[in-house]
Amino acid sequence: MREILVNVTPRETRAAVVENGVTQELYIERASRRGLVGNLYKGRVSRVLPGMQAAFIDIGLERTAFLHAGDIARAAPAEGDGSGNGNGNGNGSGSGNGHGAPAVPDIGSLVLPGAEILVQVIKDPMGSKGARLSTYVSLPSRFLVFMPYGRGVGVSSRIGDEQERSELREAVREWAGSAAGGYIVRTAAHAAPREALRADMLYLARLWEHVRQEQLRLPVGSLVHEDLSLPLRMLRDEMGPDVRRLLVDSPVQLERLLGFAGAFMPEALPAIEAYTGPRPLFELHGVEAEIVRALDRQVPLQSGGHIVIDQTESMTTVDVNTGGFVGNRNPEDTVFRTNLEAAVAIARQLRLRNLGGIIVVDFIDMQDAAHREQLLAAFQAALAADRAQTQVALGAPLGLVAMTRKRTRESLEHLLCEPCPACQGRGFVRSVETVCHEIYREALRQGAQFQVKELVILAHPEVIERLLDEEALALADLEQRLGRPVRLQAEARHSVEQYDIVLA
Repeated sequence: MREILVNVTPRETRAAVVENGVTQELYIERASRRGLVGNLYKGRVSRVLPGMQAAFIDIGLERTAFLHAGDIARAAPAEGDGSGNGNGNGNGSGSGNGHGAPAVPDIGSLVLPGAEILVQVIKDPMGSKGARLSTYVSLPSRFLVFMPYGRGVGVSSRIGDEQERSELREAVREWAGSAAGGYIVRTAAHAAPREALRADMLYLARLWEHVRQEQLRLPVGSLVHEDLSLPLRMLRDEMGPDVRRLLVDSPVQLERLLGFAGAFMPEALPAIEAYTGPRPLFELHGVEAEIVRALDRQVPLQSGGHIVIDQTESMTTVDVNTGGFVGNRNPEDTVFRTNLEAAVAIARQLRLRNLGGIIVVDFIDMQDAAHREQLLAAFQAALAADRAQTQVALGAPLGLVAMTRKRTRESLEHLLCEPCPACQGRGFVRSVETVCHEIYREALRQGAQFQVKELVILAHPEVIERLLDEEALALADLEQRLGRPVRLQAEARHSVEQYDIVLA
């Protein structure tokens, strides 16, 4: 069974999904940088770039947002199953290429500079990149996603019963009638009362009419419609029959959750509980410790092996190692068991850390072809629990497993951390010995240019210690070549790489 934990502080709200006592997913929303995915803006086309088949849109944010030609709504696409965009995310993250659109025409025929346009954010700003937009508007409710510029009815691929899929599709199609727009039936609609789906359709119709009126009324650069706050999104998107309870430690948010559930999800009311215990909610359930571990490169496995996760600008790499696990059978079985355990752990870490983009996994090499097939099947089965869209590329070279995971928000590391001021995010600093050699060369250069009585070198204590010990001969040589004394001064606030040479 699963639990949803919501921790609220004045400037930050955090939510965790815990399954059988293990944290599976973590969401953080801060007042200073609240996520934009799902928000609708009235924008203006600032630039059209034919070479990139894209346009930059001013939506009132610090950086202009990016709109690709493939994400611009045109003629309504043909009706399809919709399973590719019906995984229940409900965050408006479906882009145009997921709606079965025809071949993308030239960007110049779709938008013109200065034109006003209604857009939806499908990817938050990340690093130096602005938000990514789409005009394929999608409005989620509890059971449905309404696409005003789409057509037909799709059903989430997570609803596996074909008869139920067919019944849901026919019911929604009948209620929609000849009205414009398409629908995706979300996973939460499984076994839901039909009248609840009908109520969702009426709500979404009213919401879309409100959006249209706001678009006409508001100036360019305005927020037309904002998605729900994090606690309400957790209730809407995560609450299901497998969720035992939702615990929240804020009385204000508790009232909001109860009010939302009373209006749209009355069946969820008994599961919403206030947490009033003396210990912090996340600490009590081990989430705080899990967050700390999720920021480490190395993740231990119960068998004694471990995985190492490294994020780079272009991709994330995952390396699997046996570590201290030697097993009690032959080496092939040991490697196979370690890889199987790692496959489950990697799938969980991708969700917990919210890693996206290109991901390359280096499992331990196995000779047995049957073992390799079983490992790949186990890895794909573990990824099936992920709400984000994932795709494993078969036949990657060198025995690697390459995959992609849809990224709509920043990873946990990028959200909670910033580049190290000492190494500038490289992950390493120059050694003390290297810095000593640099000081020697720089002191020699400056001493030769200026006539001074002495040189004073200010550096980290470890650097000063080495200059007085292992590098003492080099220091004496420096004084001899300069013809003047060199004085050393330790500076505890300096990093290892930082030093100053003062000409006195």
